[in-house]
Amino acid sequence: LLGPNGAGKTTSFYMMVGFIRPTQGRVFIDGDDVTGLPMFERARHGLGYLAQEPTIFKGLTVEENLLAVLERILDDKNEQKRRVDELLTEFGLTKLAKQKAWTLSGGEKRRMEIARCMISNPKIILLDEPFVGIDPITVSDLRHMIFKLKDKGLGVLITDHNVRETLPLTERAYLIYDGKILVEGDQNTLLNDPNARRLYLGEDFKM
Repeated sequence: LLGPNGAGKTTSFYMMVGFIRPTQGRVFIDGDDVTGLPMFERARHGLGYLAQEPTIFKGLTVEENLLAVLERILDDKNEQKRRVDELLTEFGLTKLAKQKAWTLSGGEKRRMEIARCMISNPKIILLDEPFVGIDPITVSDLRHMIFKLKDKGLGVLITDHNVRETLPLTERAYLIYDGKILVEGDQNTLLNDPNARRLYLGEDFKM
């Protein structure tokens, strides 16, 4: 989901997640109308969300950040431990498990936040500006992580200003402008659309 500042990208995410109610239209997850449901019910329907703003508990360790969510879902302590270990391994966080969250790099925090999103076993995950504030090496790591999420069968919807990093990840892109979808299609459709180049990418843009 691409577009200039103020186009409505984050607002669209807020409507999907349930922060704000849409004035028109409905929100569906897997065919179920969730427009009137609170956020926690949407999560139960399979919606995961990584906010643009940091959402970590800075004073807790990486392990404790994951447990803070798991304890709301699982009662069995052994199962909690098993699931935490599984997520730490999957997202390359095992060596950081006992480290306070405030000491992590931008990329490590992002990995932890995505791991936390996966606790509820979502069907769809929304990533709002996942590449903001991280170095190029970490951007590459996150891209590989997103490909892994796709390979697991998750639907992934990303919004980000970094077109060069985001477009190659996508099977389909939507460019919104002034609150409306201006162009939709695959990478080549977007890159070759005259309106997309004139209003967003720039006439000289190249991948």
